[in-house]
Amino acid sequence: MAGKSVGTTGGTFRPARTVALIGPMAVGKSVVGAELARALHLEFIDTDHQITAKHGPIPGIFASHGEHHFRRLEARAVADVLDRRGDQVCVLSLGGGAVLDSGTQQLLARATVVYLRAGLETVRERITRTTGRPLLAEDPVAAWQRLAAARAPVYERLADITVDVDDSDIHQVVNRLIGLLGPDAGAATD
Repeated sequence: MAGKSVGTTGGTFRPARTVALIGPMAVGKSVVGAELARALHLEFIDTDHQITAKHGPIPGIFASHGEHHFRRLEARAVADVLDRRGDQVCVLSLGGGAVLDSGTQQLLARATVVYLRAGLETVRERITRTTGRPLLAEDPVAAWQRLAAARAPVYERLADITVDVDDSDIHQVVNRLIGLLGPDAGAATD
């Protein structure tokens, strides 16, 4: 795919562009991102962690200022990485709804976008035991299914690479990703 190249440096694989992980809540973007960054010797940035560090817990932001305010903070956090860092390559994990912002969608054209896709059974335990996800507060399973289905077309449209994480451990996902991001890779689906 034109403009979506990756490269090698000194015999060690290193993506030429930032790798941005997108997908629904609880699919493992933060865990996969951190491990991928470690394996590629790159900085890892999680936009949810950046927002929390600057503005406090996400549930508090939702309660005090609403989802719209949170989405603005999220868009700014993505822009800080993709727009203001220039050629500094990293691995970036976005919150599940970050891709809904049209400016964020445009900025993602500067990255290699990886859609981590998972079914409900893969995330069920995480979404039912985890508190702090305001959009899953009332009925986590039904809310997750609704949000994942509604956002899937956006994830699919933005993705250069899609990796199904069902029935895979973290190391399997990272190894597949490294192979798909390799120097000869183009748009791919696993």
